[in-house]
Amino acid sequence: MSLLVLSAADVAKVTAKFTPDELVALMADVFSRLSERHRGIHQPHRTTIPMEHHTALFMPSRISSAGTTIKVVSVPSADAPKDIKEKGLPGTTIVLDERSGGVRAVVNARRLTALRNAAGSLLSARLALPEDAKPRHILAIGAGAQIQAHLALFLTAYPSIEECTIYNRSRNTRLETLREMLASTFSSVRVATGVLPSAHSKHGEAEYHDAVKQADIIITATSSTHALFPSRLVRKGAHLCLIGSYKPEMHEIDTDLVRRAGVIIVDQKTACLQEAGELIDAELSESDLIELGELFDYKAKERAWIPREGPIEEVQTSGDVTIFKSVGVGVQDVAIVCAVADRAVKEKIGVVIDAYDEDE
Repeated sequence: MSLLVLSAADVAKVTAKFTPDELVALMADVFSRLSERHRGIHQPHRTTIPMEHHTALFMPSRISSAGTTIKVVSVPSADAPKDIKEKGLPGTTIVLDERSGGVRAVVNARRLTALRNAAGSLLSARLALPEDAKPRHILAIGAGAQIQAHLALFLTAYPSIEECTIYNRSRNTRLETLREMLASTFSSVRVATGVLPSAHSKHGEAEYHDAVKQADIIITATSSTHALFPSRLVRKGAHLCLIGSYKPEMHEIDTDLVRRAGVIIVDQKTACLQEAGELIDAELSESDLIELGELFDYKAKERAWIPREGPIEEVQTSGDVTIFKSVGVGVQDVAIVCAVADRAVKEKIGVVIDAYDEDE
């Protein structure tokens, strides 16, 4: 049995070959099965092990339509050296062979989590926004891998977007690199950056508020513990994708904005009510939420999703904005990494170790 090894560069080559529609279809399969409580889904609680400068997370998952994997991610500790923290979260996923039970692929997963989240967010926008929507302004807050993946995917999927504005806590190398990458890739889009105003400095606050007011789509991926902007600034009809908060003390928007949306779209109800600070503070219950997988019917043979008019109308008419809140679901990783491994084999990308599991 051979073993496929995909480096970060290999993964970038493979994922560049996926269209937005293909990525959205992958996530549609996952969210449909989640909402149907499909018996083919297994995602036990992760195991953590302390290291010298990290906490290692081991996350096994299985989805019968895709495969079985275990992702290993190392989260830097507070006392980790600066150079380690700046490199982000090292992640690798092991993909098992369904027939033999052996390992068939080892895949660098540093960017894949962000990509699968972006695909889920794009699916939410396709469902929540009118079918003929032509958004012109997109605002992103944050400058990490999540924002990079979201903006690259949204700008590809919505060629109507004319202006992309990115705000970050500081004007650092990561923000400038992101701006340069987007500007060169999407030459017809005006890409602007700015620094978030703070309690200590109101410099640029008017420009920031204008960017919020103009945005048709807002994407946030921060660890903020307070609202990034007041509800009153967000225009009617805007769609928000909230990716950052995953603890009760974290908040990217205020309670007023949560309530403006009426019914909130989430990746998984139980997880969001336990982890999403915005929803916890607003004292929402499961009846105030609708899972992404409840908004469409998925046709596995055709790999196609069909919007459900009733639930979507409820989301669109229950408030004057729409919100998708994601805390991430482990089986999303299974879908994206198995698809990447399959495409790599087809495109002959990566390193193949022949006879990996043979003694001679």
